[in-house]
Amino acid sequence: MRRSDLGEFEEVVLLAVAALSPKAYSVVIAEELERETGNSVSTGAVHAALQRLEQKGYVSSFLGEATAERGGRRKRLFTVSALGGRILQDVRAVRNRLWERIDSHLLLDWQ
Repeated sequence: MRRSDLGEFEEVVLLAVAALSPKAYSVVIAEELERETGNSVSTGAVHAALQRLEQKGYVSSFLGEATAERGGRRKRLFTVSALGGRILQDVRAVRNRLWERIDSHLLLDWQ
């Protein structure tokens, strides 16, 4: 697993791309992350994370159709690559194994 080169923010951006596909682009990704986390997320931070994810081969992008709402400009849409999907599965497996090792009485103490 190449988990060491996937930061926490990159992980949630990658998850948002998977959840929003095939309509994943920076603005809607930022809005989704704000909705899910309750924190402000800049589109610039999302752009930077998407560029890193694309360089690592975890996502691929293509230009969508021009839209009137964007003054005839095209959106850069992102999809998770096969490698990105494997990375997400690996990350999920690690987290699930760790959660399974936590005693249920501790979970009750945290509530």
